[in-house]
Amino acid sequence: MQAPVEIAFRRFEPSDEIRSEIGRQISRLEKFGPQITSCNVVIEGPPARRRRGALFKVNLRIAMPPRRKIVISKAHDDSPEREYAVVAVRQAFDEAIRQIEDVARETRGDVKNHLPRGRGRVAKLPPGEDYGFIETADGRAIYFHRHAVQEGAFERLAVGSDVRFVEEEGEKGPQASTIRVVGRHGPA
Repeated sequence: MQAPVEIAFRRFEPSDEIRSEIGRQISRLEKFGPQITSCNVVIEGPPARRRRGALFKVNLRIAMPPRRKIVISKAHDDSPEREYAVVAVRQAFDEAIRQIEDVARETRGDVKNHLPRGRGRVAKLPPGEDYGFIETADGRAIYFHRHAVQEGAFERLAVGSDVRFVEEEGEKGPQASTIRVVGRHGPA
């Protein structure tokens, strides 16, 4: 990095474990993004009156050429494991690395062209299974796995749910790679 990393702690005194984890994550970040010019890390502890069960908040600001900024803010509505500062730090840096990789792919021209989304309805959801089938407007059945459903909405799916999806060819035929539940007023 061209500038020293700035690290700030708010509402808690960091342990040696936290400090060394931040150091490891910054080293990891530099491997994925050698073109990073600066990085600011702010870790906020839970409010003083609510220490137990409250979550840490991690903010990262990373500058990269040409005039790229990556801003990560991981806070309250994330996973309950974020009650632990080390987990919160790892999750924030993991997200930063994903975004740095996206910038690198975009810079190299490796970005996928977005395929047109199809519309359909969930036709079959076997109970206790992690997959289902979408019926398209032309009557075809498209397989999907729970991991293809965006924003963790698999649990909210029901037979008849309207969805938008990207179709691709799988090992055993057509499958949906990205599924988004469609609400009454358009895509969710």
